[in-house]
Amino acid sequence: MKEHGANLVALTPQLAEHNQTMIERHSLNFDMLSDPGNAYASELGLTFTVPANIQEIYLGFGIDLPKHHAEESWTLPIPARMVIDTGGFIRMTDIDPDYTRRPEPDKTVADVAALG
Repeated sequence: MKEHGANLVALTPQLAEHNQTMIERHSLNFDMLSDPGNAYASELGLTFTVPANIQEIYLGFGIDLPKHHAEESWTLPIPARMVIDTGGFIRMTDIDPDYTRRPEPDKTVADVAALG
């Protein structure tokens, strides 16, 4: 990405302190920005509410979204990858509500390179 003058940034509803823990735990080398209450993701129409039965499963695994997000909505962002040019225009996207389907890193690099 750096070869192409690009930066990778993740946007998450987690509190900044939880983002920092994740960066340290996984030795991430990119910024993670906090989107409190999924405000920006909601503006883009990219959120969903976790169903009550799934909330129970999350809690059973120790995943407490209200604690990590500091709000009670139980919303999550829909996974999305966007390539944004230096003028702030979104040039490419990969958006899929199925969190298991993500673009390969090579596709992201190719999309960034195409802005060349």
